[in-house]
Amino acid sequence: MTTALTKPQKEALETSLRERRGTLLDTIRTMLLDSGDQSFTELAGRVHDTGDESVADTLADAMAQRADHEITELRATEAALARLDKGSYGTCVDCGEHIAFARLEASPTAIRCVACQSRYEHSHPEATPRL
Repeated sequence: MTTALTKPQKEALETSLRERRGTLLDTIRTMLLDSGDQSFTELAGRVHDTGDESVADTLADAMAQRADHEITELRATEAALARLDKGSYGTCVDCGEHIAFARLEASPTAIRCVACQSRYEHSHPEATPRL
């Protein structure tokens, strides 16, 4: 059984989450501003070769995928901050036990302890990110 987070541990994790939220917001804001210049769209409109068009489409898709990843991470970060405010941060959503500080340091948005996360990944292989 893991012990509850201490006040200094919670404060350190909150600081880390708030800093990450700021970084994500800046990144998303920059991506949105950069997408406003329509460079990929213009490139796709100017090309006449199917290979060049394919490259332009791939670049646009990669940019959209990165934005989606950043937004997903921002949502998870916001949810973790909300759990901190409610007092439920660091509690596993499956078993109700405390999540180890080391796990939260490595993954501050974690909602499951290591054992429950492992069980979840085995029973939901489609939810496990592929590298």
